[in-house]
This record gives sequence, C-alpha cells and structure tokens, in this order.
Amino acid sequence: MKKILTSLALLLLILIYGTSGYMLIENTNLTDALYMTVISITTVGFSEVIPLSPIGKYFTIVLVFGGVGLFLFFVSLITQAMVEGGLQTFLGRRHMEKKLASLKDHYIVCGFGRIGKVISKILHENRRPFLIIENNPEEIATIEELGYLVLRGDSTSDDILKKAHINDAKALIAVTSSDADNVYIILSARVLKPDIYILARSSGKKGAETKLLRSGANKVFSPYEIGARRMAQSLVRPTVIDFIDLTVHDGELGLRLEELRVSDKATFANKTLMQSGIRSEHDLIVVAIKREKGEMLFNPNPNTEILPGDILVVLGEHMNIQGLEKKL
Repeated sequence: MKKILTSLALLLLILIYGTSGYMLIENTNLTDALYMTVISITTVGFSEVIPLSPIGKYFTIVLVFGGVGLFLFFVSLITQAMVEGGLQTFLGRRHMEKKLASLKDHYIVCGFGRIGKVISKILHENRRPFLIIENNPEEIATIEELGYLVLRGDSTSDDILKKAHINDAKALIAVTSSDADNVYIILSARVLKPDIYILARSSGKKGAETKLLRSGANKVFSPYEIGARRMAQSLVRPTVIDFIDLTVHDGELGLRLEELRVSDKATFANKTLMQSGIRSEHDLIVVAIKREKGEMLFNPNPNTEILPGDILVVLGEHMNIQGLEKKL
C-alpha cells in the first residue's frame, strides 16, 4: 500500500510538471496541456491537439522517458494488488471451508467481545477446537490476525449455526453483549441440536439469568457478579484466592489444576487410587472424582476405585499431568 501511495504521488507530480511545462512552453490552456501530458505518459498514441515547437518536442521526450516508466510501474502495482487480493480472498475462503468441514467436537463461540476474547484465548492455549461467529468487520480482522477460525454472520441465524456445524459441536458459548441476542442464539441452538451443552453470558439485569436458563442454557454466568465475588473473596480469603490463581493460571509454583477423563483402556481403570500409582509415580494429588452419572467425590480416600468414564480432578506440575494423560 505504501508503494502504491508513493507512486501515485510521483505520478501526480509528473502530471503537474507536464501540464505546467506545456502551458509555459507552448502558451496553451490547462485542458490541452493536461491532455498532452496524459497521452504522452500513457503512450495511447492519440493525435496532438497543439503544434509543438522544437523546445516542446524536447520537453515531450523528457516527459515520456520520465513518465511512461512511472505510469507502467503504478499500473503494475494496482494490478498486483487486485490479483493478489482476490486470490488471497479466494484461497482464504477455501481454507476456511476446509477447516469448517473438518470440525468435530468443537466449541462455538458466539461473539468476540471482551469475554469472547478471553474464552477464545484459553481455548486456543488448551488446544481445543473452536469457531467464532462474529459480524463486526473490525473484530473479524482481529480474529484473523490471531489465527482463529471465524465465520462471518449473525449468531441468531439458523443458517449460520448450521454452517458452524452445530450438529457436530461439543458446546456453544453465547457471549454477545445483548441478553436478547443470547436468548435467540440459545433457542436456535437448542432446536438444531437438543443435547448440545450451552453456556451463556448474562448482563446481570434482573430476570436475565432466569430467561437465559428457561430458553435452554445449561449454565449462566454474570461477569459483574463473578467479578464482585472474586474481589470480596480476595479480601476475606486472600490466601485461598492466591492459591487458586497459582493452580488455575500456571503461577509461580508451576502447578495446574486439570481434569482428565478415564477411558476403558486406561492402565489403572477398575483399580483403587493406591493401586493406580497416580500419587507415587506421577506425584499428583487427586482432588476429586466425578462419576459418569454425575456424583462428585471430594478428597477420595486411597481405597476409592477408579472406574472407566470417571473424570479425575488432579493437582500437580504440568509435565506430570502430561505423563498421566498418556496412560488414559
């Protein structure tokens, strides 16, 4: 773009130079002088509108040598920008269509506001497949710069949700700034895929959470309420909050709080915690076990049996958690 603007500025200077020169040398009017300059530097070959004196002919030679090359260079830049821009748009669209077609068990993030940005960042950091639906051109440009997959459109539209492969999605997160839009998104998503897991953002206004839950959201979060509770807890239980930050956000201790699903092929399936070697071999603490039917066991004892389908909530170093994941 900088090259195009620079060459355009030089081309304008050439036009001013040529027009002024013809007006001074041949004593002609502005229109004829500009016409002579344009047909000279574009080499269109039209007839001259004014008879040229010897000095005028020498001036034309200089103008042609200086202007033709610059004009052709400017045209080549414009052509290159048009061709490359169109090609990049076409290839980008094809690339996005291929990625969309391959999506499965992904997360659909509706809205890329302040909350949507944080959610997308965390999903990306944890290597979870996700797609963002957004219709704001500026936000779309930001999403593309970050390398996230984006679908341009209105999240409340059934057609857009279908293009997002909602039937293959694992969950949908409705985090637009409008409670009404979030309700419409949830209603559409619930009709298209009745069993999809839906999280929704609430503005915190009276009755908003109830309406979002009634429309079909599994869980509703109010950023204002969460923020207020967090600030209050930081005052009342500062050490607990600091510890949670260290474990959830990879703090100075290098610890992480992670959840792992036990498969049928897990080496310690149908064994007790003591027999599993999770503590002795991987130096991890099993904080809780969630059974497949939803029962939550907090601080399970060493004789608690680990069953296929269980979700283990473990605390420990990231490298040790990765080692345990290989056995799942």
